[in-house]
Amino acid sequence: MGTKKSMWVFFGVLMISSFVLASVMQAGAETLKFKVYTYVTKAERVPVGDVDGHTVTLSTRGAFIVFENGEVATQRSVGTSDTIKASGSSLTYQTITFSDGSTIIIKAQTAVAGTASKAPTSAKVTREIIKGTGRFEGIKGTGTSTVKYFPVEEGEAGPKGIGEGSITYTLPPK
Repeated sequence: MGTKKSMWVFFGVLMISSFVLASVMQAGAETLKFKVYTYVTKAERVPVGDVDGHTVTLSTRGAFIVFENGEVATQRSVGTSDTIKASGSSLTYQTITFSDGSTIIIKAQTAVAGTASKAPTSAKVTREIIKGTGRFEGIKGTGTSTVKYFPVEEGEAGPKGIGEGSITYTLPPK
């Protein structure tokens, strides 16, 4: 009699464990890789005046993002940077908008490398997802990317860039 009861207890624990494990697996993190093309839409640079080439900039950028799953999104960014001869750091808020209207809002920290010609040449970005809407409601996660910049052409507000990266995220259970 004790053996049958033990088997039922074992079977019950096994079923409960399977249910809990399946729930945890569904809530696991997903990673999306992407390629990005970014461009400056507006920039205001102000010299600090303490050393040659030190500027603080407020800028807005646009971008097209192509994800590895085939989705395409646009990105609008607003940020500030503190650079000396185009090298330094920036803080940016990025809103990624998908074709269905869903958004992911990111806070990004960027390390910018430049040259004495005052043109940034590359950037390394770390991201923290701070909010989502639509199908991304409740999203949490982080990401990284690298960007290479093209020389600024006459009439442009700032450099165009091309890069790649990834975001790793979780969504709350539905």
